[in-house]
Amino acid sequence: ADLFATLDRGDLLVHHPYDSFASTAQAFIEQAAADPDVLAIKQTLYRTSIPDDPGIGGEAAIVRHLMDAAEGGKQVVVLVELRARFDEAANINWAKMLEAAGVHVVYGVHGLKTHTKTLLVVRKEGDTIRRYSHIGTGNYNPKTARIYEDLGLFTADDDIGADLSELFNHLTGYAMPTSYRKLLVAPLTLRPRLVERIREQAALGSRGRILLKLNHVMDKEIIDELYDASQRGCRTDIIVRGVCGLRAGVPGLSENISVRSIVGMFLEHSRIYRFGDPANGAVYYIGSADLMPRNLDGRVEALVPITDPRVKGRLEQVIEVLTADDALAWEMQRDGTWAKVPNVRHLDSHRTLLRLALERARGEDQVPVQ
Repeated sequence: ADLFATLDRGDLLVHHPYDSFASTAQAFIEQAAADPDVLAIKQTLYRTSIPDDPGIGGEAAIVRHLMDAAEGGKQVVVLVELRARFDEAANINWAKMLEAAGVHVVYGVHGLKTHTKTLLVVRKEGDTIRRYSHIGTGNYNPKTARIYEDLGLFTADDDIGADLSELFNHLTGYAMPTSYRKLLVAPLTLRPRLVERIREQAALGSRGRILLKLNHVMDKEIIDELYDASQRGCRTDIIVRGVCGLRAGVPGLSENISVRSIVGMFLEHSRIYRFGDPANGAVYYIGSADLMPRNLDGRVEALVPITDPRVKGRLEQVIEVLTADDALAWEMQRDGTWAKVPNVRHLDSHRTLLRLALERARGEDQVPVQ
């Protein structure tokens, strides 16, 4: 499919592994590399897979496409994070091969690890220049995309494209922007904006609603803000895969907070932030950042707002399935232990999302518009 034409009609949300990585993110890079109207490709690479062969294998197709684009005369900029734990040697290898092909390889900002998952394509269309963006929650890694659950937003939104342009300018050595139009970027705007969003919901009292889906929740300032929101009556639901320093359901502290974890066939890896009641215009973000000091203060991270009504509906459908799961879900008790959620409806979120993906592929799904 022509992904440029698709994005001209509206934003696109992909949900891996239910949606194929090869036919979405990887195909987008391949199409951009081959398109004669594409002027530039800029991408962050935190982890990508290692081919069995010392040459470029199928698992490293993204790197091959970027090299092809540079060899074909396009401007290609790739930020390779050399401090990606356990992948340092592989990333040095990729960097050398990319540089040999004419790619402008950079290594990020001094003192900050670049963890954001971003891709920017600049394309000439008639007399205009358009920017196409991808912001994801997971790495550009075809291998892990088959077993890690992640989300990615494709968009031709002008403001998001301009924000990504400024972010890449900063990552390649120019001055850091003082603000962004739509993106929440750490360590600049992400923490204060999240605190502001939490306080907005706290001010609504019992009408306040927050949903967070994350890998880790360990930041003391954010946890204290969530406790304060709970004491004001705001309802917060958290889905967490890993470490959680917040205690849920404690009377007088966090009785309006629930924490659950889903353990199944796929590793839950996406990050979703929802502020407000979905029935009354909730605000949604997805991106690379967890609620940990290292993510909010010590890394370059990005969250992107979801504004397309159909994409909001699709994301809300995912949230509803995850919060209804009673086959794979565990719930935190007030003493910090975990108990299996009673299996009443036998709703397995992973199998349900697989079924919904098949229905989408057959054109049978009915996604609500938010």
